[in-house]
Amino acid sequence: MKVFPEARAQAVVDGALDEDLGGFPGLDVTSSATIPETQRSTAQVVARADGVLAGVPLISLVFRAVTERIGSSELDVEPVREDGDLVRSGDVIAILRGSTRATLVGERTMLNLLSRMSGIATHTRRWADVLKGTGAGVLDTRKTTPGMRALEKYAVRCGGGNNKRMGLHDVAMIKDNHKLAAGSVSAAFMAVHQAYPDVEIQVEATTTAEALEAVAAGARFLMCDNMTVDLLSDTVEAVRGSGERVEIEATGGLTLEVARAYAETGVDYLSVGGLTHSSPILDIALDLVDDPQ
Repeated sequence: MKVFPEARAQAVVDGALDEDLGGFPGLDVTSSATIPETQRSTAQVVARADGVLAGVPLISLVFRAVTERIGSSELDVEPVREDGDLVRSGDVIAILRGSTRATLVGERTMLNLLSRMSGIATHTRRWADVLKGTGAGVLDTRKTTPGMRALEKYAVRCGGGNNKRMGLHDVAMIKDNHKLAAGSVSAAFMAVHQAYPDVEIQVEATTTAEALEAVAAGARFLMCDNMTVDLLSDTVEAVRGSGERVEIEATGGLTLEVARAYAETGVDYLSVGGLTHSSPILDIALDLVDDPQ
């Protein structure tokens, strides 16, 4: 479900504007010196490349915050496209009407956020398209930009992906270091279950035996890490044969080139850290389209 995280987005916008303007309310020395306070114009937010949109509500958030900071009249923001839309180079995403100074003060903050989120959505859509028809979905991870997690995970949803846990607090994830520290898969699972009985537990496995040990301990979500396609296929078959209803995820070093082969092993998900840590931006620009008045 694509519910835009407005509260978190507002915090990100405020921080980004502080960074750009040197604090609150801040100052854009170039725009203040060259653009009269009363000057008005029309501008378009335009895609410069093909991709999938995410973050359109941020346009209004950014410019509302800017007008409040600099004390200008409000900018009218008319969205033309919405999150999840496929856009082509040259497509208009939104139209801005109002203060020229406010438009240029907020331009880069808005574009940084919109381009970043749309890049993630575009990258995610490529994975979703490759996996179409396999029954497997693509998941993100916690490998996100600090402070941007809610927005980046929202962008994944806009691109057709799914979110894993939001943080360390909402889902337990037993990985190799936890297993080593606790002594075994079973010991780590029982320790978490006893301490937090209502929290979902996911367990990382690198072998079929480890996967079956986790299932026997009570795990109902497995992360099969860095397995070959053949080993993963054998592991899925063994886990399905246990009679327990277990969700299975392939993870570790996956690429688009091998994604479908991994999906066809029968896993439910492929998790891809690169959705959030390595997506290139989608090129988006802001253009003034008429003479200032």
